[in-house]
Amino acid sequence: MVKRHIDDDREQRNLDDAIFIGGGGQDHAQKQGLLLSHANRHGLIAGATGTGKTVTLQIMAEGFSARGVPVFVADVKGDLAGLAKSGSAGFKHHDAFIERAGKIGFEDYVYEGFPVTFWDLFGRQGHPIRTTVAEMGPLVLSRLLGLSEAQEGVLNIAFRLADDEGLPILDFKDLRALLVWVSENRATLSTRYGMIAPQSIGAIQRRLLVLENQGGAGFFGEPALDLDDMMLTDDAGRGRINILAADELMRAPRLYATFLLWLLSELFEELPEIGDPEKPRLVFFFDEAHLLFDDAPKVLIDKVEQVARLIRSKGVGVYFVTQNPADVPDTVLGQLGNRVQHALRAFTARDRKALRLAAQTYRDNPALDIEKAIREVGVGEAVTSMLENKGVPGIAQRTLIRPPSSQLGPIEPGERAAVIAASPLAGKYETAKDRHSAHEMLADRAATAARAAEEAEIKESEAEEREREFRQARRYSGARVTRSSSRSSRADASISQQLTRTVMKELTGTTGRRIVRGILGGLFKGR
Repeated sequence: MVKRHIDDDREQRNLDDAIFIGGGGQDHAQKQGLLLSHANRHGLIAGATGTGKTVTLQIMAEGFSARGVPVFVADVKGDLAGLAKSGSAGFKHHDAFIERAGKIGFEDYVYEGFPVTFWDLFGRQGHPIRTTVAEMGPLVLSRLLGLSEAQEGVLNIAFRLADDEGLPILDFKDLRALLVWVSENRATLSTRYGMIAPQSIGAIQRRLLVLENQGGAGFFGEPALDLDDMMLTDDAGRGRINILAADELMRAPRLYATFLLWLLSELFEELPEIGDPEKPRLVFFFDEAHLLFDDAPKVLIDKVEQVARLIRSKGVGVYFVTQNPADVPDTVLGQLGNRVQHALRAFTARDRKALRLAAQTYRDNPALDIEKAIREVGVGEAVTSMLENKGVPGIAQRTLIRPPSSQLGPIEPGERAAVIAASPLAGKYETAKDRHSAHEMLADRAATAARAAEEAEIKESEAEEREREFRQARRYSGARVTRSSSRSSRADASISQQLTRTVMKELTGTTGRRIVRGILGGLFKGR
């Protein structure tokens, strides 16, 4: 039975309902655990590069999975793929792991692999992940494209029009067709929605091209991700660990951060309220969290804060993984109750200030100099503080992190392929679908308008030809007509002919081409 120290009186309590993190105190005998009932209160894993953050993330994912809690993690270095494979006695760190397990009293330590589902936005190292442009929405998409306030305003107008006109915007070609429509009708639209500058539309189109060159276009389309597929368990009741291949994705850091923000927002929007469950429905690890907040506008930070504050009642725990707690805004940092702080470097005055601030966010421990401990903990060690009963922060402890049961490090490509092939989702997302949407609907309208213009031009030509033949016949026959009858016939003919000629000229001339483009937009047509 696992126990740990939780207060000044060293009271011991049963931790069968917790995830074992490691051994705390000078002798590492004080067991540190993360209570499942408070795991949806979010958390932070911080520390400089090479101090053990990835291993901490790995052992926490193992612990949640073993307790039946699905997990989502982004694998930015390829190391977390080892969760799918059992560790072994032949591993070079085997002896050190066994020694550490004995030191912290981890009597149940065994090697084992865990149920893993591999995902990849590019579809090369896992099941493809897609969403539609409409589902992402203008706010998150503007963040992804790095748009200015004016450009974001134009994008909002485009989304509003697509909704009003019943034009599904699923992928990039839909969005491009929609922007062309907005550009061609901007004079009319500006009177209804505000000024639409062609420069803003051009800027959006250029940003779409950059994102497409980075491979981001493949993220938009169908079949869209079903969130239920992120919350599966295996036959033994263990939560599946969803691993996003992010090593290539990190070359486009804005796409990486925006995707994770979108996924978090989707969970927030779609999942029902369940209050405080006995254990989370899903635990979400946001690695390289600083990318989310770098140069982020206030409205976006406010949204993240709102999600962090409210998503716990939907049974989702969010854990930010970053180098320094200062990477996370204070309004968000205050929501993170469970903390694992690996070593921070303090070479400059700024570093020392950040170290002091980090130490001040922990509950005091009279037996521990927290600032000194954060500076001195070695690889595989950390200063930990987990929420106690009633959500009270635990006393900070210098903790030796437990060793992982799964393989430490990546797996072979053949092993990854075998896991993907055996996945319960194999074949569900691999083939993209391209249903009738905004691009095709606008193209149909354009084709219909072009046919109408062509038919009108033909009719005008035929009318002119008949008029020429009539005049020639009249000259050859020498027919005479009275002034009044001639004037009457000309008046009768002119009403229809002149109207026809005027419409035909409009349709076939410069103005006509504008009308055809207007029909393309179908601004006043119903859905």
